[in-house]
Amino acid sequence: MARVINDSCISCGTCAASCPVEAISQGDSQYNIDADACIDCGACEGTCPVGAITEA
Repeated sequence: MARVINDSCISCGTCAASCPVEAISQGDSQYNIDADACIDCGACEGTCPVGAITEA
């Protein structure tokens, strides 16, 4: 199951830089995770400074 980014996202980009499969990209107001590309490794969740990434 893919991870999701909630509204707490501050658009810092740390999660995108940590994603080994480049499943995270900048959206209109925050970063988004492509559920089809996400391998559910959790790397992004551990780097988010505001805890905005959780399991879907």
